[in-house]
Amino acid sequence: MLGSHQSDGEGEAQVSRTDGARGEATRLIHAGRATAAASPVRTVAPTLQRGSTLLLPRSRDLYREDIPTYGMNSLAVHDALKAALGDLEGADHVELFSSGLAACTGAILCVVEAGDEILIVESVYGPTRRFCDRFLTRMGVTTRRFTPKASPDEVAAMIGPRTRLLVLESPGSLTFDMLDVAALARVARARGVLTMMDNTWAAGLIFKPLDHGVDLSVQALTKYVCGHSDVFLGSVAARDRAVALKLANFVRDTGASTSPDDVFQALRGLRTLKPRIERHGQNGLIVARWLQTRREVKRVLHPALPDDPGHGLWARDYAGACGLFGLVLEPASDSAVEAFLDRLKLFGLGFSWGGYESLAIPCDPQLRRTPAAQDLGGPLIRLHVGLEDPQDLINDLEQGFAALAAAPP
Repeated sequence: MLGSHQSDGEGEAQVSRTDGARGEATRLIHAGRATAAASPVRTVAPTLQRGSTLLLPRSRDLYREDIPTYGMNSLAVHDALKAALGDLEGADHVELFSSGLAACTGAILCVVEAGDEILIVESVYGPTRRFCDRFLTRMGVTTRRFTPKASPDEVAAMIGPRTRLLVLESPGSLTFDMLDVAALARVARARGVLTMMDNTWAAGLIFKPLDHGVDLSVQALTKYVCGHSDVFLGSVAARDRAVALKLANFVRDTGASTSPDDVFQALRGLRTLKPRIERHGQNGLIVARWLQTRREVKRVLHPALPDDPGHGLWARDYAGACGLFGLVLEPASDSAVEAFLDRLKLFGLGFSWGGYESLAIPCDPQLRRTPAAQDLGGPLIRLHVGLEDPQDLINDLEQGFAALAAAPP
């Protein structure tokens, strides 16, 4: 059961429930259906409506604020996805955005104003960091960074009178550093500071930020929720009424909208999220453990591995793993790394992740743009392990290592 941690990430214990609560796999399949209009005949999925104008029965309804009056984000499929994500995240309020990055930036903008300061973990998603450096600076918002190795007390000491928001991501993008999210949320709350977490790695399923004290839980639904690498979408979930109101007002005031077709695809993907994540996690660990045996690999960055520095936090807080992790090669030239990657056939060379297919990218070009980048001792590769047969993926990596060995120094 999610919440009861499986240390090997390879399955879910069967738990007898006596409280009448439904399991998460069941809830993900049925959540949001109550929003569909009552009808003697209905489809499994909600009706897909495409329209900007909503026709209302009475003129007095045109200016009501308690009912949908315009089709930007309030059609049946939007309401169904929001309800389902609210169930998944344990949230009272969910807003949808056109991409994961739009969700990250929207969550920040809904709570900051000129003169404020935010603190972000150095390992946060690169485009979010870029947004803080470029856009927020022009707004008059200051950004300061802290290392993922900083203790909660050290982060607390950075909080000043202008600090408004603490931005987290765990595991961190590229380097997969783990944070003590609950402790960081506690120190922020004690000082009147809000917290936001990019929780795309856990997909709202294997880690629940709001249950750990986080105020704004962000996901790139593009990744695991949609699951097929063909839709852009993001979400922000909140539980506190004041925070939820800020979020709702931001969406209304900025005209953020999402396509009903994209939302329909996300809702469809959500229904199979749990078994897909479990399979990604199982396949990923099989490949990660094999990589640990390779002499060409200096280190595998995967918090579900017992020797990973973040394993203790992962084992305490997470109900499983996904298929995204990193590996540090023994020192090798850029051309050798390129030869390794170019030889791969099943691992596509592309950004994003969370779809059914496996992917690989070199990370050093991104790390070099990161202030205070840590020296990992060799080239960093990020892998997303998909739903293919893991032995086939291992065979593919074998060919990559052969090309690495044959490359000129």
